Amino acid sequence: MRTFGKWLGRLLLVLILAGAAGWFWKGDEVKRLLAVNSLFAADKIVWNFSHMDQLFLTAPLPRGDGPVSELPQGDPAPLPAEAAAWIEDRAVTSLLVLQDGAIRHESYHLGTGPEDRRISWSIAKSYLSALLGVLLEDGAIDSIDEPVVTYAPALIGSAYETASIRNVLNMASGVVFDEDYMDAGSDINRMGREVALGGTLDAFTASFADSFAAPGEAWQYVSIDTHVIGMVIRGATGQSVTDLLDDRILKPLGMEQDGYYLTDGEGVAFVLGGLNFTTRDYARFGQMILQDGEYGGRQVVPAGWVAASTAPSAPTAEGKIRYGYQWWIPRDARPGEVLGRGVYGQYLYIDRTQGVLIVATAADRKFRDPGVSRANIEMFRRIADGL
Repeated sequence: MRTFGKWLGRLLLVLILAGAAGWFWKGDEVKRLLAVNSLFAADKIVWNFSHMDQLFLTAPLPRGDGPVSELPQGDPAPLPAEAAAWIEDRAVTSLLVLQDGAIRHESYHLGTGPEDRRISWSIAKSYLSALLGVLLEDGAIDSIDEPVVTYAPALIGSAYETASIRNVLNMASGVVFDEDYMDAGSDINRMGREVALGGTLDAFTASFADSFAAPGEAWQYVSIDTHVIGMVIRGATGQSVTDLLDDRILKPLGMEQDGYYLTDGEGVAFVLGGLNFTTRDYARFGQMILQDGEYGGRQVVPAGWVAASTAPSAPTAEGKIRYGYQWWIPRDARPGEVLGRGVYGQYLYIDRTQGVLIVATAADRKFRDPGVSRANIEMFRRIADGL
């Protein structure tokens, strides 16, 4: 076994040197591949999640020249007694609590700070949903019941050929896609390597040919569905998602700092999980959704779309967590309760009835353990109820 280990180590070194020499991989591609392979390592995950621009290709999301929209300080609110243990157990890196738009609690942990631009993971899906709602209002897209291939003809012949925009918004495409983050050979991890090596996500998406159900019949969380939404948006407008999101959603929020998207080798945004912002800037987006799409006196996203996208419309199983258009709704949701959620413990928790928004970022390597997601929701509810 020792001999095999030495041989494997030498082979890896040869591959790295070969890549650096440009024989078959470029040096920066090898660096990104190694970053993917150690992205969630216990001793690196916190730093990695705040420095994704040093590990992957990116596209800037400049905040623009407008004024920063202030998040006023409210009366400090004590957290529930059990919150300290929860913060430690869940490897929380930041926690920001707003009520009626004012900050009631803000804290940073594990060496992070308010200037850190943290990776969103799947919270990015909720941003893309908001952008689609704006484009529907504009008339760039006629209806979410149109086939995705109307705007993304590259998907003709793939498993997405008969899916509608509504189907992919609902994660009900029926496309076979392995979302197991713990399996190095899964589709989601193959996609990560595609990004790391500068591949093209459009071609990767079009390569899926198998379905487990007809579109609209069954719900299964399939992250690649969100990339299809991005393809539809680009096809309908002739513009990049990066430019559209920046102009139509982000700049009106008056963010504190520039953000950025991770991209593939063609500069296409990694729309299913690649946004990077400060915790406060995530809060500005969440507050806009809480306020039915209005922010700073401007209707950024149509109120009707906010209502439709955050309603439980997907064909999820009875008694399980529910899903809308790239938003999560707890199975026992309170009125006005909705979640943006990403792997490893990223959350936008919205309780419209109490006017509460909670942003949590984390590096929780046990995020998939039984009961963790439920415990997180219960903690957010305790925090909201205690304000």
